[in-house]
Order: sequence, then structure tokens, then C-alpha cells
Amino acid sequence: MSKELLSALAILLILFGSPGVLAQSPAKAPAAQPPAKPPAPSPPAPTPPAPSPPAHAPATPKVAPAPKAMGPPNITAILEKAGHFSTLIRLLKSSQQEARITEELNKTSQGLTILAPSDKAFGNLKLGTLNSFNDNQKVQLAEFHILPNYLTLAQFQTVSNPVLTEAGDTSKNQFPLNVITSADQANISLSSGIVNTTISDTVYTDGKLAVYEVDNVLLPMRFFVTPSPAPAPSVPMDKSPPSSSGGSITNAPVKSGATGMTYRALDATFAAVFIVALFPFCL
Repeated sequence: MSKELLSALAILLILFGSPGVLAQSPAKAPAAQPPAKPPAPSPPAPTPPAPSPPAHAPATPKVAPAPKAMGPPNITAILEKAGHFSTLIRLLKSSQQEARITEELNKTSQGLTILAPSDKAFGNLKLGTLNSFNDNQKVQLAEFHILPNYLTLAQFQTVSNPVLTEAGDTSKNQFPLNVITSADQANISLSSGIVNTTISDTVYTDGKLAVYEVDNVLLPMRFFVTPSPAPAPSVPMDKSPPSSSGGSITNAPVKSGATGMTYRALDATFAAVFIVALFPFCL
């Protein structure tokens, strides 16, 4: 053990005692170079100016597109949206009044007013009443609920009776419709002469078409009044001459060609009577 220690110490002495080893200096580390600077960015290329329009061609202003033309209101859609008008809708369709309303609104500036009986109003009719009407009467019934001009509720207070409807003739026993206003102008009632009803609600109004709900179906007088019988034709007078077998000939018309003969026959008759009358005096 001691020998090994001595050997190690000897080796250390030899190493540190050697002049070549002591004179050698450690190698210098290479000098650190400063980091390279990044290249400066090149300036952006100048943007060329936008070409200006020529002086003689001014910019065209943008024009907003014209609004699409609105069609007339759809009466069926209005009634369907309001609800409880299914019977009236069927009546308008079966009588061709649905298409007629659209046509009228397209071509007239006066507008239309529709008196719309609800399903309850049709239910108030006597059972089978509506089905008892023929096709022409159903058309007239639908027309009787359409006024050929636009009326506000306030204008009902000043209309002249009878009010004209699309059914036409307003004379007695035809299609007269009268407006009855209350003293306080709170209610508007209508009378056909058969049925009275009241405007109970405004269903739709746009300044051209007004739809008002009514509590009863307006039945026109025409449906319940028996028309007067037509006068019998006059019998022409018989101008033929009477038979020669009897009757007086003094009142019979005589043709111009036989006038002379008639007068001569009369003269002969009077002459014979005169002679017979004088005969006794001659004896």
C-alpha cells in the first residue's frame, strides 16, 4: 500500500517539476465575433396614383332599382288569415266573385267594400237556406255583399240610401240595401228589408279594399218577393166585315173599291120603302 502511494507521489513530482509542462500556457479561446446585423428592409415601392377619369366623362350616379309593383290584395288570403270565414270563401269561389274582386281592384280606382258574414252568421240561417238557392241566386247573394267603392266606417254615416251593391238594381223588391246609424254613431246597422245586421269588426283596410265583418247574412228582397204576373196581351179588334146573312151594314167597314156599290144599294132600298109607303094614298 505504501509503495503504491510513493509511486503516485513520484509521478506527480515528475509532472510538476518538468519545466516544459509549467512553461506551456493554455490555448486562447477564439475571439467571439459580434452577431451579424440583418439586412435593412428595402423601402416599399411607391403605389402608382389611380387614374383619374377624363374631365369630359363625369361618373355615372348609381340609380336604385325601381320597387316591384305590388298586386291587389288577395281576398281569400285575407279571409283565411282572419279565420271563421270558410263558408264565405267557398261562396266567393263557387260564384266566381273571387276572381272578379281581383279584376275590379286592378282596373278601378274607387276600390271595393266587402261585407263579410262569418261562419256563425251563415249558421244562423234556416237549415238548407243556402242550398235552396240556384247558381244565379248564389252569384247575386255574393254580389249583394260587395259595394263598388271603398268606404270607411265614418263614411257609412253619410251615404245615401239605398246603397248600391254589385247586385245592381236598388229599387223596391229587388236589391235595396239601407244603412241605419245610431244617434251616437257608435253602431252601423244594415238592412236588406228581410234581414238586419250590424258591422261588428274591421277585418282589413288599406285605402283601396275594406272588409267588414257582419253578424248576419244579408238576404235580398228579390229572393222572397213573388214577381208580378205580366199583363195579358191586348186582343186585337176584329175588322172583318159582317156576314151578309144578318146584321146591319151601316157600321161595317167598307173597302174603298166597294164604296159606290154600297151607296147605290142604299139608294134603291130607300126608294123601295118610299114607294111602298105612298102606295095606299094612290088607291
